Amino acid sequence: MTDLAPVPPTSPIETLPDASDRNLPRLVRGSLPLALDVAVEVAKLNGVCIRPIEMRRLDTLTGKSEPFDIPCGATQEAKCPPCAKRNKQLRKAQCREGWHLDAEPISEPNPSTEEQRWLIEFRADVQAKRDAAERDGEEVADWDEAIQAVDAEINAAGMRGNVLGGRTVPKRSRSTRRRQDAPDLPKRARENTTLGRTFIDQGGRVYRPSMFITLTLPSYGRIWSGQGVPADPANYDYARAARDALHFSKLVDRFVQNLRRVAGYDVQYFATVEPQKRLAPHLHMAIRGTLPRAEIKQIAAATYHQVWWPAVDEVRFEGDHLPVWTPRADLGDGTVYPDGQSGDYLDPETGELLPTWDDALDQLDQDDDAEPLHVLRFGSQVDVQGVLAGTPDADQCIRYLSKYLTKSLGDTLDPDEPGYKARRDHAARMVEALRYEPCSPTCPNWLRYGVQPKGAKAGMAPGRCRGKAHKPEHLGYAGRRVLVSRKWSNKTLREHKADRRAWVLDMLGLADDSAENDPHRYIWRPVSTKDPTRTPLALRLLRGVADRQRTRARLLELQARAEGKPIGDLSAIGEAA
Repeated sequence: MTDLAPVPPTSPIETLPDASDRNLPRLVRGSLPLALDVAVEVAKLNGVCIRPIEMRRLDTLTGKSEPFDIPCGATQEAKCPPCAKRNKQLRKAQCREGWHLDAEPISEPNPSTEEQRWLIEFRADVQAKRDAAERDGEEVADWDEAIQAVDAEINAAGMRGNVLGGRTVPKRSRSTRRRQDAPDLPKRARENTTLGRTFIDQGGRVYRPSMFITLTLPSYGRIWSGQGVPADPANYDYARAARDALHFSKLVDRFVQNLRRVAGYDVQYFATVEPQKRLAPHLHMAIRGTLPRAEIKQIAAATYHQVWWPAVDEVRFEGDHLPVWTPRADLGDGTVYPDGQSGDYLDPETGELLPTWDDALDQLDQDDDAEPLHVLRFGSQVDVQGVLAGTPDADQCIRYLSKYLTKSLGDTLDPDEPGYKARRDHAARMVEALRYEPCSPTCPNWLRYGVQPKGAKAGMAPGRCRGKAHKPEHLGYAGRRVLVSRKWSNKTLREHKADRRAWVLDMLGLADDSAENDPHRYIWRPVSTKDPTRTPLALRLLRGVADRQRTRARLLELQARAEGKPIGDLSAIGEAA
């Protein structure tokens, strides 16, 4: 096949001044677009990553080194529109493939090998010798080091997890007794399946419906309809809105747990977290199988999450009056702390040691009258729709699930929409409410309330947390935007990506040279930004555009042959595609 050159535009081209003419007025030269900016624009139009990561691949068999550009893989349109669009299409395919399965997904692990079984036996022998040495009062540090080395070999041999199983440190927990103000939930007998019920109509046709659920947070004050801004900002509960956003992911986890208890089977879901106009996160969830709408609303009403953290109602340190960091070596008390911190924060006036995170939780556990710092609940607006496979409603729900995946929670502010200034001010007030709100046990904001953050380090200060939740583009929500259960499509996102790649290679008639069967053949190394041999970005963009055009031309040729059209008339086929 002969490579096709780009088709020149057929419309009349406006005569523009020659940019190489140095006699052009400065105002005219300033109005001309930069060639690099046009190259970036062309790359976007052709679906080429505009922030490629340059890598070099060394073939250990032939000794040949080749440069490759790896897409940045950004999920946000503000960073890289082509990669964000590609990720969005991938998520849509993942959602579509797993939503209406009619056969149980296979998720059994691979059988163990002889080498893996031998490693476990060897690990048992080492553990027995370590226990015997401990009983005899001997030093066991060398045995513990040997055990760590064997555990590393176990993972390297293709076994996941820890041979001891579970966590080695006891989990801190409080009473699991349900709150008195939460309604009880029904419970069905557990079935070992991920598929929902089937229904048969009078004609004998079998239906396996699924659900599309939308869950929102409660109201924090009256909102102007259509604008999403508070009618009375002074009385809007920004503190509660901030805490709900910070812990929204935990509330979603509780809903899934309650849903599975009531449903009686292993419910599988594909969910996305998106922003409302009032800048509060809400959940869209595609669920395999169906339950009565009344039960779904009952589950949402009975779902809550309690945040058992130290109290933040008293501000102890602010402004210039902040705790002082002191290395533990300077304290000279010889105390060994299990948390591994290199120092502690002290009261600047009294020199009193601030309680560590574990100490603060211990005090909370010992207080029988303690109340949770915050309790999250869903709002009263719960939308439940039944969806059948292959219907326009299913396609519309998938588009709705992925509608805002390429935008952050703070990117919904459109300057052209009515009320833009009011919404911008509303977002600024929300960010200010989040400024001193602790987002996690490691948040520096705990110093403001007299508690050392978990794993405290030198240089921490309240209001300067670098966590994701405190950034304006996230507005308090630091969790994942896409939530997918493990048995949704029986594939990981990487496997879905490999399927798309295999389809393109098959259509082009090319062999897969990724060496999946020989992963040690190639050595990949990133090219440093300080490497003098690094390829300029503009040149890599041009190469990417040329490769994409050749691939598109080849696909158009194959499509033309399949449809029996002339090979030369590819422009019309491209417009139709």
